[in-house]
Amino acid sequence: MDPLTIIVTALVVGAAAGLKPTAEQAVKDAYAGLKALILRKYAQATGSIGQLEVTPASQARQAVVKEDLEKTSAAQDPELLQGAKAVLDTVQAHDPAAAATVGVTIEHVKGASLRLAEIIASGPGPVTGVSVKEAEFTGDIEIKDVRVESGKSPKA
Repeated sequence: MDPLTIIVTALVVGAAAGLKPTAEQAVKDAYAGLKALILRKYAQATGSIGQLEVTPASQARQAVVKEDLEKTSAAQDPELLQGAKAVLDTVQAHDPAAAATVGVTIEHVKGASLRLAEIIASGPGPVTGVSVKEAEFTGDIEIKDVRVESGKSPKA
């Protein structure tokens, strides 16, 4: 995995895990350290990182952060890469579920029928196309064209 992808992945996973109210302090600290480092060295990424924190799973927002960082020397910054790997390691140790990607999650639903189609789920960690929990349907259930793409481990 290229350095920028590792950095963006660490931001995504760190934001998803570190901004939860129940997050371990180690995860919050690792994420805050990475974010502070980026903001200090690469200020032009400030806005896009703030937007990424709102919806870390957004592919569009991830792409904007990566694009902003591509305009800098971030990909060649060993300190930044080390910070990104520290976030990934910390999240893996304290909240491994945060690195999982789910294309569609349906929970606590009662309905007549369910139809899902053309779902693409991809990410660096464990990937699930469709997750259905505690659901009750009286009619047909149709799930088709689900594609799951599991990326390589971000510990490149």
